[in-house]
Amino acid sequence: MATFESMDRRMPKIEACLKANGLESLDACNEMLLAKGIDCDKIVRGVQPICFDNAVWAYTLGTAIAVKRGLTNAADCAAAIGEGLEAFTVPGSVAEQRQVGLGHGNLGAMLLRDETKCFAFLAGHESFAAAEGAIGIARTANKARKTPLRVILNGLGKDAAYIISRINGFTYVKTDFDFKTGELKVVEERAFSEGERAAVKCYGANDVLEGVAIMKHEGVEVSITGNSTNPTRFQHLVAGTYKKWAIENGKKYFSVASGGGTGRTLHPDNMAAGPSMSLRRGLVSPPPAGSSSLAFLPSPLRSTPPPSPNAALASRPSFCPPSSLRRSAASPSRSSFSLCSPIPGSFCSMPPYLPASPWL
Repeated sequence: MATFESMDRRMPKIEACLKANGLESLDACNEMLLAKGIDCDKIVRGVQPICFDNAVWAYTLGTAIAVKRGLTNAADCAAAIGEGLEAFTVPGSVAEQRQVGLGHGNLGAMLLRDETKCFAFLAGHESFAAAEGAIGIARTANKARKTPLRVILNGLGKDAAYIISRINGFTYVKTDFDFKTGELKVVEERAFSEGERAAVKCYGANDVLEGVAIMKHEGVEVSITGNSTNPTRFQHLVAGTYKKWAIENGKKYFSVASGGGTGRTLHPDNMAAGPSMSLRRGLVSPPPAGSSSLAFLPSPLRSTPPPSPNAALASRPSFCPPSSLRRSAASPSRSSFSLCSPIPGSFCSMPPYLPASPWL
């Protein structure tokens, strides 16, 4: 029997959607799909094992709509699945107001159509969520396309882009942007694997202008921006500037923001997350140019620099597990921590008088 989160608030819209598409119930939808060899629960949890139950049932409803209509084209099926997702949005929520369900269905449809040549993840590069998404799309979208979809990551920080490429087996693309002429040069392309992962190109930009130049260089038609880190410092600015250029130059471009979009999903802790956020709170020393910061400390751990930093470091406990965060003597004046990184201190540098955050 179908049970999921906030069921009482969602059911009126779900029942209306079922009736409009000639479907009896969610359980009946599931039985119909299983009879055709489609196990939505297995598929959804295979992508995200910790997903909410309502996600499974939303995709079950959407897939049942596609099957009921007899759709066989992958892009058309994606759009129909979006109708099922939309039925699960809570009335009055941001998701309903922005039609997130329909939007995701249409986004999927765009990526499955051969008219879309290049898809970009615009991200802060501190999070690996975009990398996981890139792998998934590169692996599955081409099954329904005649020509392979080019997938790129375009984020803030060249060192972070290099690390993400190395860990995930992507192709790192090193660029040099001339701020005087606006010219972008590709200095080096380095693949860290072979096959589908190497087909994903990962760029690191020093600022918004270089990020826009990368979008132009790849001819991006569709992009999705992450909201967790650097949204108001990089990715939304890149998307907006590139959109303006695309309109002025007759280029087709569609931009979507994850997490419901900018505005109501952003709070003070990620409005300027990364180096600027940490500096505003006086918690983290400035990282090297082009690098990213992952250091966030809760207010109870704030403190005033003691007279003797080295003595304080020895007396204060460190919350960093040795297996995941390795301390390196990058300089005698401060301690640096690298997150599974081949470059000491490339992710964050912290004053020696502050313990590392257990939430890092």
